[in-house]
Amino acid sequence: MTGIVFHATERRDAVVEFYRERLNASVRLEQPDCTILEFDGFLFGFCERDAADDCGILTFVYPDRDGVDAASERLGDAVVTEPRENETYDIYQCFAEDPEGRTVECQVFLDEGVDIE
Repeated sequence: MTGIVFHATERRDAVVEFYRERLNASVRLEQPDCTILEFDGFLFGFCERDAADDCGILTFVYPDRDGVDAASERLGDAVVTEPRENETYDIYQCFAEDPEGRTVECQVFLDEGVDIE
């Protein structure tokens, strides 16, 4: 089973480039006013609209801390919280913002018993 999360955007080209260049997402489908991206099975899209959606968090899950650290490096100046351990959720995470201010989280579950695939 799969699904797609869509977000309204005023700056589709810049937003799509951000996720492609900084998080290695790939374009799965181009439509007249929407682009659907994919990251390791996570499908998300951006549709050109009069106002941007900037609510919620797009969370990208990595297999290990090195993946989170590498993502943080690629995110560069977009990072707002450097990689750190979050004991409450037993994760290692960092936060960034995309060009329209959406929150982007990169994380790994530290508990090896967690399986979200």
